[in-house]
Amino acid sequence: MNSLQTLVDAVNLGAVYALAAIGVGVIFGVMRLINFAHGELISAAAFTAYLLEGQPVWMRVAGALTASFVMALLMERIAFRSIRKASAATLLITSFALSYLLQHLIVLVFGARPLGVSLLPQLSESVRAGELRIPWLELATISSTALILGALLLFFHRSRLGVAMRAAAEDFTMARLVGVRSDRIIAAGFGISGLLAACIGLYLVIQSGTVSYRMGVDIVLVAFVATVVGGMGSLGGAALGGFLVGVTSIALQAFLPESWRPYRDAFLFGLFLAFLILRPGGLMQPRHRREWV
Repeated sequence: MNSLQTLVDAVNLGAVYALAAIGVGVIFGVMRLINFAHGELISAAAFTAYLLEGQPVWMRVAGALTASFVMALLMERIAFRSIRKASAATLLITSFALSYLLQHLIVLVFGARPLGVSLLPQLSESVRAGELRIPWLELATISSTALILGALLLFFHRSRLGVAMRAAAEDFTMARLVGVRSDRIIAAGFGISGLLAACIGLYLVIQSGTVSYRMGVDIVLVAFVATVVGGMGSLGGAALGGFLVGVTSIALQAFLPESWRPYRDAFLFGLFLAFLILRPGGLMQPRHRREWV
């Protein structure tokens, strides 16, 4: 029964990391940008839910989704559109600078200390089946992730915009030659990334009951690792990498000797470093890796 409990916990964490990794991967797929400011999109959703405390739940959730979506679009339009043709190093440094700027703006407005917030506290209760205890939050996270992944799959394979985004990820120059509008595609990628970040932000608020200016940083760093493990530029690889990182993290926590558990993250990243040495392209390498401007 303990093994089953561990499995449920692993699937839950893997689902969270998968959503975070897809949010990072969708931007890299269409723009070849590693956006370190993705964590601040998570924070934007969380602080919006905090500011709307006392309002109906649907309004807080809708507000969080809207705030992260709009911030992602503004991020693309103001910070990245004008330097889209710059080198990868310039884009990377810009995302670092934007991340620190937004973090300090949050500190300026809300302070550096974590703030308490209550959102759907009933999800902290658990369903019991014998010795198995499953929090409602984990059930909601797993089911919501499955629905979101299904919706993304339909979007990228059935909608014109989704197919255009897939074409741009394969070969952006050729996609533009056949009529794909680069501004629209990149803005759509940022918008999707913002909505996924909002889902992570809401999860963290419900799970921890607090908001802080660095709440998105750690999970985004794990998402970058998951994206690299899955294969940069592959959304399916990003999802798979996220699940793999989450499952491995819970497995190490469960099966490492107790005295070694404080060093779980060292073992986790050491394992994936060894994996990338053996397979530097990740699990699912895109068929095309052409650079574009």
